[in-house]
Amino acid sequence: MAELTFVDAMLRGGGENGGLGDAVGDEALDSYSRTVSAVAEQLRPSVASLRVSRRSRRGSIEGGGSAVIVTPDGFLLTSAHVVGRAPACEATLADGRTLAVQVVGADPLSDLAVLRADGSALVAAELGEAARLRVGQLVVAVGNPHGFGGSVTAGVVSALGRSLPTRAGSVVRVVDNVIQTDAALNPGNSGGALADSAGRVVGINTAVAGIGLGLAVPINDTTRRIVVALMREGRFRRAYVGIAGGPRPLPPRAAAALGRASAVEVVEIVPGSPAERAGLRPEDLIVAIGGAPVTSVEDLHALMTADVIGAEVVLGLFRGGRQLAVTLVPVELEL
Repeated sequence: MAELTFVDAMLRGGGENGGLGDAVGDEALDSYSRTVSAVAEQLRPSVASLRVSRRSRRGSIEGGGSAVIVTPDGFLLTSAHVVGRAPACEATLADGRTLAVQVVGADPLSDLAVLRADGSALVAAELGEAARLRVGQLVVAVGNPHGFGGSVTAGVVSALGRSLPTRAGSVVRVVDNVIQTDAALNPGNSGGALADSAGRVVGINTAVAGIGLGLAVPINDTTRRIVVALMREGRFRRAYVGIAGGPRPLPPRAAAALGRASAVEVVEIVPGSPAERAGLRPEDLIVAIGGAPVTSVEDLHALMTADVIGAEVVLGLFRGGRQLAVTLVPVELEL
């Protein structure tokens, strides 16, 4: 609640003199500063500086970024684009230790990667829940911009629900519900922590969206599943049906029948895909998969898990005002 105290004092002004010079303003500023300082102190031991070497036709290329320790026995979380195709790198911790790190698995389509450090007794960060964030909420970014370890910037959540295009070879996908913040992010911050006022990591900093704007991949149910899969299997498997689609409001009669307002419209069907073989058509409205409601593209992506690869799945559709069911068999998405 420290950030709310600070904002409230700013709105009230203060006393006869106004501004932050009076006792109320000073107290609020101290409260804000204490919150940021406490988060920084809590997270610095859990954020490492990465040094990455990649081989290319022109020789070795040096790069860097940040990573967040998520288990005491050495698992770290970072951005996939930081490690690229490098099999290993080095991590420097806040206590000065430099550890050898292996890349356990990377998922370019979520821009997340899991690493394993050759060390013990590491200080793990607590993961939070990005779904609880609100626009205007205080957030703190901890990382290693320009190689300066343990740097801290603070700001607010400036927007939620942003989208981040990602690519793996010829496959393009959008990471949904990306966090936008005005906490300053610079080269080297990628892979670092974005935390709430309690020091819980709610996002992994990934990109600079423009002057004064940064983006972070959220920590939520979807990304937690990806991280667990990378830890266990070194990859995250996705089902593929072969459609391009977008959100669309349901016609009033369909909305009343289903008790919800939106669905995913099929815009394009990939030739030879499971969707084409099942007889899907452009302008079909997908309202359910396997009995689970579909109201957005995010819902569709969330349901395309490894469990449905090779299995018969029933899609609930609206086509030409009629409700029908179509059975298809998703295949594994090849990257």
